[in-house]
Amino acid sequence: MIFNKNKHSDSKEDLVKIAALLIHAAKIDENYSLEEKEIIKKTLLEFGIEEENLESVIKKAENIESNSVQILDYTKEVKSMGDDEKIKIVETLWRIIYSNNNADIYEANLMRRLEGLLYVDNKIMGNIKNKIKKEKN
Repeated sequence: MIFNKNKHSDSKEDLVKIAALLIHAAKIDENYSLEEKEIIKKTLLEFGIEEENLESVIKKAENIESNSVQILDYTKEVKSMGDDEKIKIVETLWRIIYSNNNADIYEANLMRRLEGLLYVDNKIMGNIKNKIKKEKN
């Protein structure tokens, strides 16, 4: 799946903000693991980030995430995506959350907030969550 570069004027910067959202989900339980970072990297590659730019995108995204006070700073890019791309991001968010086989209250709360912010239907969000949980088992 390639990020639709025609929809966004600066797709690399948009992907940095999307990566910041993914990193935020990974850090919300105060355990930003190597497995979570690998999930984020794989997703960014699938969205078209070149391998040679991957580490710089991650570093920029980590910086944005640590200096941001609210998730609205990086949800706008996801909200404007097509449905397939948005679903891919939501799947990645759930993969990050369930990478340790457990969703704590902060992670569950984040996903409830993102459901509304990203305009993802509750049923779709639940189906994606269940799909990812089954993959982990």
